[in-house]
Amino acid sequence: MTISMYQVAVPVFVRALGNLAQVLKKGEEHAKSKNVSDEVLLQTRLIPDMLPLIKQIQIACDMATRGTARLAGVEPQSFEDNETTLEQAYSRIERSIEYIKSFKPEQIDGSETRAIQLKMRNGEMNFEGQAYLLHFTLPNLFFHCTTAYDILREAGTDIGKSDFIGNA
Repeated sequence: MTISMYQVAVPVFVRALGNLAQVLKKGEEHAKSKNVSDEVLLQTRLIPDMLPLIKQIQIACDMATRGTARLAGVEPQSFEDNETTLEQAYSRIERSIEYIKSFKPEQIDGSETRAIQLKMRNGEMNFEGQAYLLHFTLPNLFFHCTTAYDILREAGTDIGKSDFIGNA
């Protein structure tokens, strides 16, 4: 049996972001029980030179939305990075999931060899679709979801592996 690019991308992206929202909800509950404001929670970092929680959420959303669009061969929708409250963070995740779900399998399937070029701070990166998905987008998505989880866990939120992975 073969697995398609759509199957590897869209359901995985949706689940990862949905699980991110769930661990964030638990983090919010914990923060409220300790009288920690949204702003303080969203600006929490693991160490000073790492990005704060809100940036981890934004980048995870961007990896999934831009990854889906690029695999489909369309210009990615732009989301402003202006969230300052948990409500706005949840909205960002929800809008990202809605956007990802708007793509159809026929837009993404067959993108294994699609040329994808990224303009990065350090220059350009060139990929074929399959390598872009498996070696760039998925690892980045899970890195930022994991870092968000780790920030919440370090802040004292009672979450575990099953919260990160979610229910099948």
